[in-house]
Amino acid sequence: MSEWQKTDWRAKPRVQMPDYTDAAELTAVEAQLSKYPPLVFAGEARKLKKALGAASRGEAFLLQGGDCAESFEQFSANAIRDTFKVMLQMAMVLTFGAKVPVVKVGRMAGQFAKPRSAPTETVGGVELPSYRGDIINELDFTSQARIPDPKKMLQAYTQSAATLNLLRAFSTGGYADIHQVHQWTLGFTEGEKAAKYREMANRISDTLDFMMAAGVDSASNHSLQTVDFYTSHEALLLEYEEALTRLDSTSGKWLAGSGHMLWIGDRTRQPDGAHVEFLRGVLNPIGLKCGPTTTAEDLKVLLHKLNPTNEAGRLTLIARFGAGKVGENLPRLIKAVKEEGANVVWTCDPMHGNTIKSATGYKTRPFESVLREVREFFAIHKAEGTIPGGVHFEMTGQDVTECTGGVRAVTEENLSDRYHTACDPRLNASQSLELAFLVAEELSAYRAEKLQAEAV
Repeated sequence: MSEWQKTDWRAKPRVQMPDYTDAAELTAVEAQLSKYPPLVFAGEARKLKKALGAASRGEAFLLQGGDCAESFEQFSANAIRDTFKVMLQMAMVLTFGAKVPVVKVGRMAGQFAKPRSAPTETVGGVELPSYRGDIINELDFTSQARIPDPKKMLQAYTQSAATLNLLRAFSTGGYADIHQVHQWTLGFTEGEKAAKYREMANRISDTLDFMMAAGVDSASNHSLQTVDFYTSHEALLLEYEEALTRLDSTSGKWLAGSGHMLWIGDRTRQPDGAHVEFLRGVLNPIGLKCGPTTTAEDLKVLLHKLNPTNEAGRLTLIARFGAGKVGENLPRLIKAVKEEGANVVWTCDPMHGNTIKSATGYKTRPFESVLREVREFFAIHKAEGTIPGGVHFEMTGQDVTECTGGVRAVTEENLSDRYHTACDPRLNASQSLELAFLVAEELSAYRAEKLQAEAV
């Protein structure tokens, strides 16, 4: 295979990408971006890859979550803080259930572009190009708003840099103190409907009390005050990705400097396509969405293209089938991976296969369907003797009403109350934490059965 260059994708078929009308402006923006510092560093990407390698062996668990699509208009420090806070709470609960470290990866600081099911949309008899995310065009339904604007890449970079700056401050500045995180979680379980989660929360309290009595507290142990937190997004807009790709002087390999972990979507995973060509050449850990249309043959080709040296932690397979469809799809893909002897992290995205249109006209995702897909994911891995390595959620720390169900029982009639997403419906803070408790139960049961089997 010839030496990879970061421009090689341009000779490949491209899908789900805009056609910019002003080539000179696009070139100028790319040139400007190429002079900016990378948003992440190669050492961080390598550290994440090592942690994901542990997840592939069952020695860690991946929690990946955040916005469906980040917004320029809704950008605020409070929104970043709230999502980070909920992810810390989820991670603590999952750590207790799995009894292994939880790798925390946000869908943040780069998740601006969205694939669309159709290139255009029609409203009131008017047909316009689809909204493709704030990094490309605007949500307003006007012909001017829907023209792709290269300068939006510069705004996306600035917002991503500011987001990362705040996340790094939260991660290391004391906000992530383990005792504080648990106090937030105890607040969630005080509600009558969340009382069933109180037992696990109390057991976590007992563990923390024991640690403190043994002299292991935040004051004496810096690791209890800080966390490693990584960023990720779908690598959809390749002009942006190429412009931020840098040569790592330590390894001599190329780093995608826009985020720690990038993934290829279900609509852009063509083995001979531009997105696969670009991501095969960067050193970052990468994800691959696997849906019902993923064939075993394509998956085998992609395993070799994206991870030719079979490096642990390099490739995460993100399964997204829909509740009730996991049993007919996941086993055949597991079989393909086994036949290739491939090192992968298997993670469950129970969001994208469970989107429905409510009677009130809003897109939503029923909490019960999301939970059902997670449970099916665990059951299949148990049956196949493989490792459920993580979960991948679209969620927010804000009190939105976009997904129905959960202990606070969002109904279809409630959806209009606080429906703020620019794209797909997200779990709110309460639903996210409840799901973490339920996944922790699955992890705890999986671990107990595994230990029992090993003891026989």
